[in-house]
Amino acid sequence: MGGAIEEPIDSSDRPFDGLRSASPILRGSVMAELSPGHELERAEEYGRALLNILEDFTGERARAGETQKAILNILEDLDDEKAKMEAANLELRRSNAELEQFAYVASHDLQEPLRMISSYTQLLESRYKDQLDEKAKRYIFYAVDGATRMQGLISDLLLYSRVGSHPRPLLRIDSHAALGEAIRNLGAAIAESHALVTNGDLPLVHADRVQLAQVFQNLIGNAIKFRGALSPRVHVTARREGATWQFCVRDNGIGIEPRHFERIFVIFQRLHSRDEYPGTGIGLALCRRIVDRHGGRIWLESEPGKGSAFFFTLQAA
Repeated sequence: MGGAIEEPIDSSDRPFDGLRSASPILRGSVMAELSPGHELERAEEYGRALLNILEDFTGERARAGETQKAILNILEDLDDEKAKMEAANLELRRSNAELEQFAYVASHDLQEPLRMISSYTQLLESRYKDQLDEKAKRYIFYAVDGATRMQGLISDLLLYSRVGSHPRPLLRIDSHAALGEAIRNLGAAIAESHALVTNGDLPLVHADRVQLAQVFQNLIGNAIKFRGALSPRVHVTARREGATWQFCVRDNGIGIEPRHFERIFVIFQRLHSRDEYPGTGIGLALCRRIVDRHGGRIWLESEPGKGSAFFFTLQAA
């Protein structure tokens, strides 16, 4: 009769309780995972993992220490080798300086005796030539010729030794003026061989004027000496290469085989006999020594029968 009507309860208005709503079997499983025993096992596993990480870290640290010690030992060895190398370089420089001084003194002191030998032998020939037979005259010729060649060799050796033992400062100079000096010094050889020496525009460079003239003189002199059937033609040019100028002395001579490109720059090395081409074998070695002193380099391009082109570099002014 007249009792209150109960409204149905909407289950969506209640908060969801997963454990209560789950089946008894699932509810037991979840409770087992959250039990204190399982948490303790997990904590032990984490602890063991941390210990393993610490052990690995300790091992890596020990290996890093060993590596560091090895690197320090290598650095100490390098310092020792560097000190030994510096000492060897110092000794080499000292030895080279002594050799240069010896060459200079020996060359200078030998000049006078050779001049006397040559002069008195020629005087003997001029005064007693009517009393000498052909064999005696031939002997006198050999003596004079030998003394003259020795004088030339000593003079070149003296020039070679002076490059390092008596250096002049490198100044801002006109390379065209240095070339002109070389051509004047070669005037007789140029006229005799009917050679033609030409040049392009030549720059200002940092150099020793006397030594640069010597380089031009040796290269042009070789072009005249080692000529073919045609009259010698020599052309000198220069082009800018960054902070340097690259010079080229090109000729129409007999040329050089590539296998001799390095040998010709070694002192006293000759590719021909004195009967074929006179000389001391010092000229190109002197050129390399001068160019090295200027901080440049020298090389060539050549083919037998097609002439040669000698290149060298100098600092731009």
